[in-house]
Parts: sequence; structure tokens; C-alpha cells
Amino acid sequence: MTTPTIPTCDLCDAHKNDSDGAFRVLPPVFRSFGARARFAGPVATVKCHEDNSLVKAALDTPGQGRVLVVDGGGSLRRALVGGNLAAAAARNGWAGIVVDGAVRDVAELAACDVGIRALALMPLPTDKRNQGQAEVPVVVQGVIVRPGEWLYADEDGIVVLPQPA
Repeated sequence: MTTPTIPTCDLCDAHKNDSDGAFRVLPPVFRSFGARARFAGPVATVKCHEDNSLVKAALDTPGQGRVLVVDGGGSLRRALVGGNLAAAAARNGWAGIVVDGAVRDVAELAACDVGIRALALMPLPTDKRNQGQAEVPVVVQGVIVRPGEWLYADEDGIVVLPQPA
């Protein structure tokens, strides 16, 4: 299931004078790693620190065109998503993954039909401690993102809205 994407620049033009905080733009610090340069969908969230147990649990479920937003606290010490999880995301119908942290297996990520944004590459895997929270509001690079909101990503950036544009 592919959700048509609206260019983030068009969304920013339409919302540039909004002052209520409902329209948010993530800082331009994310790199693209997946095969999809553009993706959009309703948000699911995971908050974790150097433990991707809940990321795996989420991506192993039907994505239904959603975008998994992972609040990894910006840690670059361990990769929260790698080739196996990206393949699971593509296989299970996730539109994209945004990781406030690191990923690994860059060649495998590039081959997966899913959008992937992250801060950097790190070859070290995570520890599996089954810690973290799912489907809670998260903070990604200082921006609050809530489950059920809509995320749009393309070559120009990433924006979040309370409902579909």
C-alpha cells in the first residue's frame, strides 16, 4: 500500500503562517537510506535507547502504510535498524521508518522498498533488553510526534501534521 505523497515544500508553503504548533518540520539532519525517497503515512511510535526490541516487534506487524517513528534519543552508539528489520518493514507494508539515531547495513537498506531516514550509520547492533515504550508521544530532534499523526518525507525534508494533508 503506497500513500501518495504531497511535496514537503508545498506543505510548508501552505502552512508557513501557522502559529498553533500543529504543523511541524523536523530539523534537516536526517539522511535517506531506503529505496523510497518519498513516503507518507500515519505515525506509529517507539521510544527506546540502544535496544531495538520494540522496533523489531513493531516492524514484524502489518504496517498498513504507516511510518514508524523511533525516538532513539539521538544515540549514535548502536544501530536501531538494520537490513533484516528494513526487509521486514518492506515485506509487512510499512511506508517508512524515521530513526532519531543510527542504522546499519547500508547496502541492504538501499535495496528495501521502504523509506528510511536516520541520523547516521553505525555498524554495532543493539542489546536486546525488551525495554522501551510503544505508541507514546516521542520527541525527535526536539519535535514532538504523536501516534496517529501524519508524517510526510521527501528529498526536501520531513513534516508532521495532526491529520492527513
